[in-house]
Amino acid sequence: MTRIVCVGAHPDDVEIGMGATVAKFAAEGHEVTLIDLTDGEPTPQGTHETRMLEAARAARSLGAMRRTLDLPNRYLFDTVEARTTLAEVLRETRPDVVFAPYPQDAHPDHIAAASIVDAARFYAKFTKTAMRGEPHYPTRIYRYMAVHLRLVREPSFVVDVSDHLDAKLIALRCYESQFESNTANAGIIDMMKATAEMWGRTIGTSAGEPFFAAEPVGLRTFDALL
Repeated sequence: MTRIVCVGAHPDDVEIGMGATVAKFAAEGHEVTLIDLTDGEPTPQGTHETRMLEAARAARSLGAMRRTLDLPNRYLFDTVEARTTLAEVLRETRPDVVFAPYPQDAHPDHIAAASIVDAARFYAKFTKTAMRGEPHYPTRIYRYMAVHLRLVREPSFVVDVSDHLDAKLIALRCYESQFESNTANAGIIDMMKATAEMWGRTIGTSAGEPFFAAEPVGLRTFDALL
């Protein structure tokens, strides 16, 4: 079993960027924890209570655990306080792998979240510190894309999520306040389905999700290659 942490600036970020992969990991028996840095509020149709209920339902539908931190939505910055808040969670959850937002985005919170994750991963290994928990350094960090820009980037790898795309769409529909009640976002779920199908075609499957690595991705054998 691999311990996996997926960090987003807001509830629904991870589901948008890699919800099907989360469902795949959970189905394979891995321990997956979703961490929202903020509650994502205020939004036009949401409340804190509504978002927390929606986020909990979405995580359950994917087979994942979830934690929502109390950093400020819309005013998320890469500060020492934000770094140590997340680092303490990493020291507690002790993931082998961390997934973080793609660092180039139009949304300032997403950009800040990407930086916070990088720094928190490093802070989590400190030995002489007032932070709670024992030192821990996640071995791998990868990026998922859930951006507000029309970006097409060549990924480091694409995960075959053909058997789990429906789980992603179910999780996204849990966020009724964000997608069904907010007419401005009404087409996002259909777009996510089409995007996954497009990435699937690039690897010869019916659905895929792309990921990005700053370091080389190694293979022990060719068995996992499509």
